[in-house]
Amino acid sequence: MTPTADPPPDKAGKPEKAGKNSLTYKDSGVDIDAGAALVEAIKPMTASTRRPGADGALGGFGGLFDLKAAGFSDPILVAANDGVGTKVKLAIEAGRHDTIGIDLVAMCVNDLIVQGAEPLFFLDYFATGRLSVEIGAEIVSGIAEGCRQAGCALIGGETAEMPGLYTGEDYDLAGFSVGAAERGALLDGSAVAAGDIVLGLASNGVHSNGYSLVRRIVAEGGLALSEPAPFQPDRTLGDALLTPTRIYVRAIQNALRNDPSTEGAIHGLAHITGGGFYENLPRVAPDGLGFRLNALAWPRLPVFDWIAEAGGVSATEMHRTFNCGIGMVLIVDRDHADAVTRRLSEDGEQVFTIGSVVPRHSGESAVIIDGLDL
Repeated sequence: MTPTADPPPDKAGKPEKAGKNSLTYKDSGVDIDAGAALVEAIKPMTASTRRPGADGALGGFGGLFDLKAAGFSDPILVAANDGVGTKVKLAIEAGRHDTIGIDLVAMCVNDLIVQGAEPLFFLDYFATGRLSVEIGAEIVSGIAEGCRQAGCALIGGETAEMPGLYTGEDYDLAGFSVGAAERGALLDGSAVAAGDIVLGLASNGVHSNGYSLVRRIVAEGGLALSEPAPFQPDRTLGDALLTPTRIYVRAIQNALRNDPSTEGAIHGLAHITGGGFYENLPRVAPDGLGFRLNALAWPRLPVFDWIAEAGGVSATEMHRTFNCGIGMVLIVDRDHADAVTRRLSEDGEQVFTIGSVVPRHSGESAVIIDGLDL
């Protein structure tokens, strides 16, 4: 039996007597000691993400960040929050939890950089039915890795053990990130003009959208996550589908602000997430402008061919649901497209010229993709 502390004194200063059916919080399924153990286990991970402006210790009631210490003089803050959808369920079923945190960070920080904001700090929310310190630590290890990739600090978070809401060790995640840019340096798409070149940065795979469809295809095909992936036989299906979302922050930051040959060349950015090309590109298109893309201009990863064939998913639906091999889109000045491509390539990105910005007439789709039927 777990030892318990003496009961607190009553108003008269005498210890309260425990009733015959006295219950503890742990009896109801919530283990406070496990929560404290998790905090201790992840402290070295959070420390590894420190950056100028974030030097506070984990465990306070709120995370602190000093914008002046981070080098900003007149900043505008940009905030983003997101989750990873039913990819979490895939991680639970596969018993692999060390990469899902990278996805969580990626979905937030990639949304910050498309607005020209440098990600500064990150907080997570981890809710579970029964807290496993081991699983929690694996998840946070991925979050810390994502923060290191993005150059932002993990300054806090929340762990909620809710046995009445989640079953067993099932869990869900949410992430919150804040970035900043100097006043006047934000990207809002207003500079996008007809004739601009559209560049695409290669994705790592499915990233973190469309997993309800992916999981249905896996289930209807009677596939096991432990067997070789049909599209990548050297990896298990679970590992291949859990390939983490690519984080594009550092390469794009360098092109935006750290290379004189590319400063001012990027007119807009779009993170290709849920809704694919058809929903995300119009978010950065001024009135009267649209995008014409060529689906044959970049290689489609084998996982997307498998999804399309195994699920009988049409080409249009594929590009409306998935990134189909392009995780980030840049709209750049035509005269500087080569310089931007060079800068991004030097930072390890695979860059493809996938289309251009064109005039859009009334009634026309904002995004036209050629080559879908070939």
